[in-house]
Amino acid sequence: MAAAAKRSLRIGLIPGDGIGLEVIPAARQVLEAVAPHFNLNFSFVDLEAGWATFQKTGTALPEATVERLQNECDGALFGAISSPSTKVPGYSSPIVALRKRLSLYANVRPVKSVAGAPKPIDLVIVRENTEDLYVKEEKTYDTPTGPVAEAIKRISAFASTNIGRMAFDIAATRAQRAGRANVTITHKSNVLSQTDGLFRESVRAVYDSDRQTANKYANVTLDEQIVDSMVYRLFRDPQTLDVIVAPNLYGDILSDGAAALVGSLGLVPSANVGDGFAIGEPCHGSAPDIAGTGVANPVAAVRSAAVMLEFMGHQEAAGRIYEAVDAGLVEGAVVSPDLGGKATTKEVVEDILKRLV
Repeated sequence: MAAAAKRSLRIGLIPGDGIGLEVIPAARQVLEAVAPHFNLNFSFVDLEAGWATFQKTGTALPEATVERLQNECDGALFGAISSPSTKVPGYSSPIVALRKRLSLYANVRPVKSVAGAPKPIDLVIVRENTEDLYVKEEKTYDTPTGPVAEAIKRISAFASTNIGRMAFDIAATRAQRAGRANVTITHKSNVLSQTDGLFRESVRAVYDSDRQTANKYANVTLDEQIVDSMVYRLFRDPQTLDVIVAPNLYGDILSDGAAALVGSLGLVPSANVGDGFAIGEPCHGSAPDIAGTGVANPVAAVRSAAVMLEFMGHQEAAGRIYEAVDAGLVEGAVVSPDLGGKATTKEVVEDILKRLV
């Protein structure tokens, strides 16, 4: 019998700035190492975006990067961006632009503790990725009492319905493993009755509609939490949370806060997901203070590659990566400085690679 043909996957690599230049090559190594075990064949497309690209070319997101992602790639990995803290004419965040250009309407961030943790945590934050205050429509004007700055907070039923469906689909998958799952809508509709109110109502409508028809979410329950009390609950009782769905800003804040529960931003992955495309993206920033020193933690980028694979339909390969990473963290002998260790990026990657066999 002839051997099955290898599945070829073309992955765009966008390291960006700072430690992105170190952790994205690390994730590539892991993908290359896991491929033979699952009859996969990866090829890679090197692409540019970020602050350094803006300084060199005058644009943070070259059109060629977008076109090659759209026309040549099955998925992508994005590193980190060193965005300026003050306004720079002509500059805007390339990852925000990519999310819009590729209709990557969901940012999915799993937050999971390793085996043996005192408080086992296994939750997923599903963040709407295209609107809210991140539409970046701001203005400043003068008044008799001084300047006033305003920003548009845009929430649509369309985007809220999409993110609700994504959250419930993720919960349904988790329910297949655990028997039950829960989705918590996070909002501030007690104050923002129109914007957050629309988000809340749209997400609930997805659940209510399904319960009346296909019952796809039969093993999924639904509750909700005001965002300020959600922060309290996240830090006091994170083990009670399962899938959290939130508008863009709240989801961003909760995601970074949740990283502290498992030890470091260097551990937490994410993926920007649309219908048919995913970009894995570690949650950490470009970390200019350690860029180039060889001690950046590659785990978040490696796990982001695994999340990307999950959304591409390769759950078994993703699972092998998770197992290898987790085994090293549990053992604790080869960990980077952010986790209290002394291992270099290269040493952490080598430890993961040997566990993939």
